[in-house]
Amino acid sequence: MLMLTMTKVLSDLLAADEPLFSIAMQQLERASGQQSIDVRLTAEIIGKVHQKSRELGLDPKDTRPEELYLALIELVKRHDSFLARRIGVIDPEDVQGVLPKIASYINELDVPKSAWVLKPSTAKRLLKATPPKKVMKQLGYRSVDSMLKREPIGKLYAALRFAETPAWLTAFTRKYKHLQPHDFETRDIEFYFFDAKQWGTISDTFTKRNRHNITHMKEMGVIAILPLPLKRLPGVTIAVLPLVLHYINEIRLYSTYFKLQQVRPNFAHEVIDTILEDPGKHASMSGHQVHWRIIHRYFGSNADTNHHPEIFQPHVQPEDLLWRKTEATLYRIEPALHFWYDMDFVALQSDKGPISLNLMDVAINFINKLPYGSHAVYHFRDSLWNEIFMRYMGQKSLEQQILRQLDDGVISPMDMEQSFTIQEIF
Repeated sequence: MLMLTMTKVLSDLLAADEPLFSIAMQQLERASGQQSIDVRLTAEIIGKVHQKSRELGLDPKDTRPEELYLALIELVKRHDSFLARRIGVIDPEDVQGVLPKIASYINELDVPKSAWVLKPSTAKRLLKATPPKKVMKQLGYRSVDSMLKREPIGKLYAALRFAETPAWLTAFTRKYKHLQPHDFETRDIEFYFFDAKQWGTISDTFTKRNRHNITHMKEMGVIAILPLPLKRLPGVTIAVLPLVLHYINEIRLYSTYFKLQQVRPNFAHEVIDTILEDPGKHASMSGHQVHWRIIHRYFGSNADTNHHPEIFQPHVQPEDLLWRKTEATLYRIEPALHFWYDMDFVALQSDKGPISLNLMDVAINFINKLPYGSHAVYHFRDSLWNEIFMRYMGQKSLEQQILRQLDDGVISPMDMEQSFTIQEIF
């Protein structure tokens, strides 16, 4: 009965479809040898909520969810000012002062940034064959050769994401069909801040549609910080900086996947399919599909030479898999932010939906002035789902199941028949 109750807590937090979610947990429990992983995870979440409530000066036994929500908003407001000062910002609400500071600070920040990405020569060849007309017009070029000679190729690729149409991007990506492993190289991720005077109008549509101002090109290893159509905005540092750190992890995890695929005969197809569709059918664990993001994070959290599976060698090294939580980097920058460490999968359930303790959700709530009941929970739910699968993957039998599939490069028909995606559960 306790197990069913604990599973229901996770199901409610995730707004999961039942009975699919409970069946999934039962299957994973059986495959793990009945380790009660879901019970322990639920107890840990409840314990963390109580601990953080006390740290906020609240009584866990007598605190309404709305009180917790407002206390988190006040804390993230204070932490935004701390973080802004740490990176050299004078006025935390001055958007045009904060954004370039973030870009320059990240460039110097000591975090893993190397990625296996397109060589500049290959990237230029692809653009020359398919000139990006909107980018050229925005920069004032009539000749693609002239543009390629004068502009950083990384910045041009970053601009494709918001300046060109989705249809153009799809057609351009399909031109990758002749790519070979020798078209890639290892180098550091690049960061660009796009000035509002030159790019403001064309980037506004992207920013409004996506509700944030960060974009990236995983195959090129570039991250772009776009201008915001506001002069002043409380919370901009604590909303934007974690997103940039998140995209560093995103580029590195896909870079590692491409590296792993370089021995496959359909390498170019894997690159194109990952960029356009990101199907998420990289392996199956006890009949349930597991995205490469979870696999990379699992092995990256244990990235050392003593836990580096043979199937990753020689192309994927422990440093390729190295993965660091965004909050771990943030509290190294500003120690006060340790409050948020290991809280990415934690929330309190309420009749208005989960009260997320995920820093990125709370920052979104603060910067957008979202009222209780209309608050963000996306990052929490994504993290909790990843946490569930990572904990089951930590069981030796299930870890070996994943590694065998990565080695074979195929999921068996039986696994595919039983499997379902995250979208089908939620």
